[in-house]
Amino acid sequence: MSPVDRPEDPEPSEPVPAGLLYVPVRSGPTGCTARFFRAPLGGRTAVGFTSAAKLTATLGAEQASIKLSEPALRALAAPLGVTDLTVDPSLSAPAADRSAATARERENSWRRRHPQHIGALRVTGAAAAVACLNLLIG
Repeated sequence: MSPVDRPEDPEPSEPVPAGLLYVPVRSGPTGCTARFFRAPLGGRTAVGFTSAAKLTATLGAEQASIKLSEPALRALAAPLGVTDLTVDPSLSAPAADRSAATARERENSWRRRHPQHIGALRVTGAAAAVACLNLLIG
């Protein structure tokens, strides 16, 4: 077969329909919302997986998902300025350790500060309020 008889191969940058994709979602107050991720260069990207097994292998068994076609996912992401679509990403960063962040927040909480310092702030605030009233009254 000569090169003229063969149909042209698509360019790597041309989008190829991916069929139904398993799209990671998170629950929200009005239902579920598609999750968007960061690409290695920092841009936002929509993510879809061609099988539930690939989604589970990458994001874990707890990750909820819905099935969407590739055009539907692109249409969902476009109003948010997300134009890239990554199909079957093989790597992802580990989830943030929420327990460590919660412990840090508790340690740095204003309730943990010394009561004398909180009292000083209250006295300073009260003195400022009295000074303002003195200016208004004359």
